[in-house]
Amino acid sequence: MDVYLVRHAIAFEHDPAAWPDDRERPLTPQGDKRFRQAARGLRSLVPTVEVVLSSPLVRAWQTAAILQERAGWPQPLRFDQLEPGRPPADALAALQPHASAGSLALVGHEPSLHELAAYLLSGDPNSLQLVFRKGGAAHLVFPESLAAGAAELHWLLAPKVLRALG
Repeated sequence: MDVYLVRHAIAFEHDPAAWPDDRERPLTPQGDKRFRQAARGLRSLVPTVEVVLSSPLVRAWQTAAILQERAGWPQPLRFDQLEPGRPPADALAALQPHASAGSLALVGHEPSLHELAAYLLSGDPNSLQLVFRKGGAAHLVFPESLAAGAAELHWLLAPKVLRALG
């Protein structure tokens, strides 16, 4: 199985006056524009995925919607286990119904994404420190089963590289 981890694009800074509920904080116009270019780059690397699961927070959901529009990936499905602060083991357990898919994309936040990547690669969420830039993506491959420590890292790309590919 191919798993693509995508960090949400550039969002507005935390501002309780503008967004009393930080879950509602959106992408900036520049973040939206740059990620549209990055999504074209992702499309050139990954023409399609079978399933897109996204954190329900607005900035992640907007990022997933851009992937649908610009990369031609499927409409995102809500995946609460990608919310910030959720344990990677919970996300992996919730992914099991999708284990028969050939490919899926997960759109979420830091530090949760690098912890999930570390867990999938090594079985320990604190074992690796991967840098997911806003709008960046990683490709993990599970040669056999979707399990902790069973993944291989094929690439981790900054949004700048994705934009150049687009």
